[in-house]
Amino acid sequence: MSSRIRNFCIIAHIDHGKSTLADRMLEITGAMKKVDHAQTLDTMDIEQERGITIKMTPARMQWKGIELNLIDTPGHVDFQYEVSRSLSAVEGAVLLIDASQGIQAQTLSVLYSAINSGLTIIPVMNKIDLPAANPERVSKEIEHLVGIPASEVIGISAKTGLNVESVLDAIVEKIPPFVENQLDDIDAKALIFDSVYDTYRGVVVYVKVLSGSYKIGDVVYLPHSEKSFTLTEVGYLTPKYQKDKELSSGQIWYFCTWQKSVRDAKIGDTILKVKSEKLRVKSDYSLLMPYAVQGFSKAKPFVYAGVYPIDTVEYDKLKEAFDKLSLNDSAISYEHEVSKALGLWFRCGFLGMLHMDIIKERLSREYGIETLFTTPTVAYLVKAKGFGDERFKSGRNVIEMVVSGLFIHVVNDFASGLSVEQYEDYSDHQLADTYTKELHDRLVVRSGSDMITKWDIDMIYEPIAEVEIVGPEEYAGAIMKLVQEYRGSLLSMEYLDQTRVVWRYEMPMGEMIVDFYDRLKSSTKWYATLNYEFKKYQYADMVTLDILINGEKVEAFSLIVHESKAYTIGSDIVERLKDLIPKHLFAIPLQAAIGTKVIARETISAQRKDVIAKCYGWDISRKRKLLEKQKEGKKKMKAMGNVNVPSDVFIKMVTKN
Repeated sequence: MSSRIRNFCIIAHIDHGKSTLADRMLEITGAMKKVDHAQTLDTMDIEQERGITIKMTPARMQWKGIELNLIDTPGHVDFQYEVSRSLSAVEGAVLLIDASQGIQAQTLSVLYSAINSGLTIIPVMNKIDLPAANPERVSKEIEHLVGIPASEVIGISAKTGLNVESVLDAIVEKIPPFVENQLDDIDAKALIFDSVYDTYRGVVVYVKVLSGSYKIGDVVYLPHSEKSFTLTEVGYLTPKYQKDKELSSGQIWYFCTWQKSVRDAKIGDTILKVKSEKLRVKSDYSLLMPYAVQGFSKAKPFVYAGVYPIDTVEYDKLKEAFDKLSLNDSAISYEHEVSKALGLWFRCGFLGMLHMDIIKERLSREYGIETLFTTPTVAYLVKAKGFGDERFKSGRNVIEMVVSGLFIHVVNDFASGLSVEQYEDYSDHQLADTYTKELHDRLVVRSGSDMITKWDIDMIYEPIAEVEIVGPEEYAGAIMKLVQEYRGSLLSMEYLDQTRVVWRYEMPMGEMIVDFYDRLKSSTKWYATLNYEFKKYQYADMVTLDILINGEKVEAFSLIVHESKAYTIGSDIVERLKDLIPKHLFAIPLQAAIGTKVIARETISAQRKDVIAKCYGWDISRKRKLLEKQKEGKKKMKAMGNVNVPSDVFIKMVTKN
């Protein structure tokens, strides 16, 4: 059976036509008589409106007696996590490239990942019917990068369906069939590559069957999750759910389990059906671990932000919304926090800025909650002096974060070269015993309010990304100047052809997450494209910039910045606060400080009140007495009074940032 199955995905840069090609394939193969709308596999409203793919989606079709299992993948850099999972579930990939734009940054990233995964690559040029198309140039770029002769590149128009049949033929001919590997004690084995929550079905698990078969009523075991459940429904997607009686080896199908949380079916876990009685031990899942396959690494949040409900009474509603969002999006992380300035809130981790923007829009659209997102930041590592001190017990230690799965990417730098997969397999006790020397004194700091005092810090490490920028040579000066401004350092420079260049840089992630991409597009007239990937943690001269209002530190405004930029940023913040905070009856000092050192200051003058307005014709001594009394009253007010900072000030400051 597996010999008549071909599993493949479509990979490309954003807006190169992946979802449109998937639509034409579904129509041509008869999986759907006619697509209901463009981008059929993009099931979310936001995906349809923005014209981008956020969640990968599988679909099954038949072509010339062969079963084709397709996974449509996102193209934006923030959702590379979704792409990596789809690559592990297939044997081949259609590399789709826009015939007018050529190879872009994300194209290179996903191509290298596919090659490293051992996938068969089928290069395809889309949009060859456009006036701006240059098939000859793009074919040579593909030949240079992939090593496939330019004559073998398939030119198509996904919009009109031109030559799409040739792509389907190439998939059948070139992508190898899946090879089954049977084990003595195991009846069936499947790998979870995605999971979603359905209101009527519970948790729906997308799997690739590696050996054996599954049917309704089978009891299955998950060794990593340490769960067992009975299958209530099995089937495939066209992309609509289609029930079936049995799942066979090599196929990409779905399971329904009636579980209520996707956390009960971890992505990358193995689903086992066992025939040996000695392995059917629910209390000891370690017996099943030797039969588990290497899955995927956990989602790695790199961008963190505080999320506050605009209306504080909606906190419980916001919590419920996050609980429901996490059912369909395992990449989001959130923790409960409390702030003096804004009350109850959540600290959330996101894959990137677009992921954060999508979550904000979904909260508003699907749950009717208006939220305030603080200035995004990244996670820093702080090596503390005297870690055993009571002062650090409230902080989050790196080991604690790694065990929880929120900070696993730190391992490669500080855990003696142990791989992420090996590290995840250790128990909490073993982790603590083995890596105490290297990780015990490092704290995870994800906002300025988390940072310990300057005198307690030994070293600060910031996350560094490897950045690929693809753009025209004529904008080389603008690109280099911009990257230098963001503390980037050049690694290499390579010409794709006579006019287009690939620049590779190392850049601090904290510098580039907010507005670097927008400025890059603006400075290159939207010709340059960007891809980035976390690489390492590196020592940096970072400081905590505190904002004090009337001598009181406001945690919501605390930032972690590079020392060279602290004065500029601090001056800008206090200047804007001076314009935004309303006057009081006493003068309000606004200060930006690093530790005890004030680096910038502004003062909001007191609201004037003429206390001698009614003293016409009075003795001058009486007037002086009233003025002295007013002066003393203002001193007392300044010492005892509270500064009222309206919530809209926080919103305007965060929006500006």
